[in-house]
Amino acid sequence: MATVSNFSTLRKIPQILSRKKDKERGGQNNYPYKVIEITPPPKSLGIRCFPSNLHCGESVTIEGQAYTISAVTHRYQLRKGKYEPSEKRLDVLSTGRYILNLYLENLLEQS
Repeated sequence: MATVSNFSTLRKIPQILSRKKDKERGGQNNYPYKVIEITPPPKSLGIRCFPSNLHCGESVTIEGQAYTISAVTHRYQLRKGKYEPSEKRLDVLSTGRYILNLYLENLLEQS
């Protein structure tokens, strides 16, 4: 007669997903960005996570305040013969200030 054991030799193996598979599924990865409000004097808004496909002119909300991205900077450092990402930075302006700057630049071009 065979005995039944409650002990299972099968272990749960953690599932590892690649970025490519995640993108195929429509997933959105968030990456940390150092956020700086560039209106004089520049003010750090801390490190925030945003999608990797941000670009200039896009609107983001931080702590209930609307900002428009003025510049996206990716910095790299040379380490052991390879360039490795060292910092991702967003330069932002409050949306009202961004629109005012566009208006004033337009007036300057017309004069």
